[in-house]
Amino acid sequence: MNLFIILGVLFVALFVLIPLIEKSNLRMSDEKTSKISRYILPLIAVVLIIQLIMMAF
Repeated sequence: MNLFIILGVLFVALFVLIPLIEKSNLRMSDEKTSKISRYILPLIAVVLIIQLIMMAF
């Protein structure tokens, strides 16, 4: 039963948030996007290493 409640809340949030995000007209320049994307893979690596350490202990 809890699974259905969680899924219902997620779907409602999607139906509310997607139109709001589209209406906000939030656009990023190519320079800003490239600056942000340069940090994504190192952050994923750090998170994976932290998770491995947490699982070991």
